[in-house]
Amino acid sequence: MSQICVINLADACQPLKTYKMIQFKAFLKFLITPTVQKNWFSDVVFFIIRFGCGIGLSIGFGADKFGVPWTPHSQNLNLFEVAAWFPEDVKAYGGIFAMFPIFFAWMGAFSEAVGGMLLALGIGTRISSFLIMCTMLVAIFLQKWNGPAWNMLPAMGFLWVAIYNLSLGSGRFGLDFIISKKLK
Repeated sequence: MSQICVINLADACQPLKTYKMIQFKAFLKFLITPTVQKNWFSDVVFFIIRFGCGIGLSIGFGADKFGVPWTPHSQNLNLFEVAAWFPEDVKAYGGIFAMFPIFFAWMGAFSEAVGGMLLALGIGTRISSFLIMCTMLVAIFLQKWNGPAWNMLPAMGFLWVAIYNLSLGSGRFGLDFIISKKLK
């Protein structure tokens, strides 16, 4: 008698699913777990810079373009509403920005207002830093490039802080640090 072997495709793919889930969990752990400096004082200094830039970006730049609770009442913006002038500015950049000006205006305003607040609190630091970095690169090269260098300084400062926080995370004085301790 010959035996018939039936292969269940779902069982054959199980090791691959497990491997992908392990990779996904490792990636999430990398996103959340910050690099901690040897000296706690270094983390305090980086916290002050991260917090100041996050609050400054959120309140000083993002709130003017995006309706969040801390937007000045003079802007007349509803909650999560993009200022009417901002999509027109984005459309002037041309290319893909001209094709989807409302989307890119919304993303830019969101990364400044909400991303700045997340950066200040140290939660989702690497993700918010990436969004801020993209926004600042667009601001530098498409909005400020032909003007005086002085006008680029705020965007360049936020870009450098975002690059640092993208690579190292929030440090020990951020909510990511507390969350990563809970995950272990």
